[in-house]
Amino acid sequence: MTHREIMEALTGLLLAMFVAMLSSTVVSNALPAIVTDLHGSQTGYTWVVVATLLTMTATTPIWGKLADLFSKKLLVQAALVIFSIGSVVAAVAPNMGVLIGARAFQGLGVGGLTALVQVVIASMVSPRERGRYSGYIGAVFATATVSGPLLGGLVVDSPLGWRGCFIIGIPVAAIAFVVLQKTLHLPTIKRDVKIDYLGATLIMAGISLILVWVSLAGTNFDWVSGTSAALVAASLVLILGALWVEARVAAEPVIPLRLFRDRTTALATAASVMIGVAMFGATVYLSQYFQLARGMSPTEAGLMSIAMVGGLLVSSIVSGRIITRTGLWKRWLVGGMLFVIAGIALLGTIDAETPLWVVGGFMALTGIGLGATMQNLVLSVQNNTAPEDLGAASSVVAMFRSIGGSAGVAALGAVLAHQVTSSVKDGLGALVSSGKVTPEQLAEMQHSTGDIPNLATLPAPIRALYEASFGDAVGHLFTVAVPFAIVAFLCILFIKEVPLRTSNGPAVTDSEIEAGVVATGTPVDYPAYDAEDEDTRVGDRR
Repeated sequence: MTHREIMEALTGLLLAMFVAMLSSTVVSNALPAIVTDLHGSQTGYTWVVVATLLTMTATTPIWGKLADLFSKKLLVQAALVIFSIGSVVAAVAPNMGVLIGARAFQGLGVGGLTALVQVVIASMVSPRERGRYSGYIGAVFATATVSGPLLGGLVVDSPLGWRGCFIIGIPVAAIAFVVLQKTLHLPTIKRDVKIDYLGATLIMAGISLILVWVSLAGTNFDWVSGTSAALVAASLVLILGALWVEARVAAEPVIPLRLFRDRTTALATAASVMIGVAMFGATVYLSQYFQLARGMSPTEAGLMSIAMVGGLLVSSIVSGRIITRTGLWKRWLVGGMLFVIAGIALLGTIDAETPLWVVGGFMALTGIGLGATMQNLVLSVQNNTAPEDLGAASSVVAMFRSIGGSAGVAALGAVLAHQVTSSVKDGLGALVSSGKVTPEQLAEMQHSTGDIPNLATLPAPIRALYEASFGDAVGHLFTVAVPFAIVAFLCILFIKEVPLRTSNGPAVTDSEIEAGVVATGTPVDYPAYDAEDEDTRVGDRR
């Protein structure tokens, strides 16, 4: 395909990816209003996010397998339809249960878009040139991250209310559907595929039980209790069963364990899990910080997100273009993770009184690191993977990043709920003792201290207490996330850099690189790439 043909097809793919990204970012600033309107709790807040991550995680590798059997274009379009149906149901949800279920259904479509866009791009473009196009992916990610909170905030503050946040993605999905129909023309190369439904089910069930335990322990039951023991034991049994199925039973496992024999894949996957915990787990609660601790409107909270995604946008585009020119990527991963660690550690110092420009600077630092890290980790794995394993390897990295994100959101959400509840209970007692709040005012509050209140309706002393509690608790979450970012950094340090291939032929393995030769005995040679030669066809460079 020429550069022009690739860009035409890439337009539809990037629109589809924009829809997937928008599904989470557009709702982020609406969540406090949603949970308040539907009388939800902090646990409900967490599961509106986790439900989508969980189903996306479980289905991502299945979509990758389906791509080896059916038309990739039809699969992307099917994922767009599933996403749209889930959006409609979420928009009319009468309670938290229906909303969480609709978000889970949305996740099925998002899982397809997450896996298939990467697989289609990998089938069109060689690893060396993929760095060039990964800059566009990073730009779309940044655009969705910037526009999502802003759009969400504007819609929540408009007559449409929070329900409009689930509708605005549908027109974009429809446009992506039409553009893909006209521009994406790939041959359907079928092969015999056996989808590992048993393995996928066991993996999803095991992860779900762990997330349920982390989310509910400490509020619905004690951390050390019979219920906790039962949930943890059942989860371990399911995960061990999944590993046995993947290793012994499944003809084509959801997670091919043989992929982890490659050091790059194993370390990049481990790093992706840790980045998922640190990134999703901590940043998803920033909208709560701005709205509940700083008294901002959803629109104002969306404007604050520009600091982080502005850094992400610049970093992803610059790193992608330079990686394409040089073929070297590890230095960007190492430098990016150092920025992430510094940014998250500094965000751990914020509270309800921290100047906003300081918070914005810390967010920008984190965004710069994430932009240089996330897409390039996938690129490093794709470069080291044989063409027949490309879909599985790409899906595995995305899947484990989502697993880390799901676990991080659930675990840190539980930490946030526990810390806020404890702080508010202690503070309310002090306010009643000092006479600033009367017992009658306290009785008029028709929510428990574990719920998320409508701060505008609270007496001034209680509102100030909630703001201080949320400010301190969100800062604490970033401190908890720092060790995970450090582990990701250590994993990246031990990844062996393999210069990017200039064709979609067989991958060069770690052992061949260490020997200094490829399989044919020819010295490894990676010629320079001229990014200005727009009309040169992919694969002509060797």
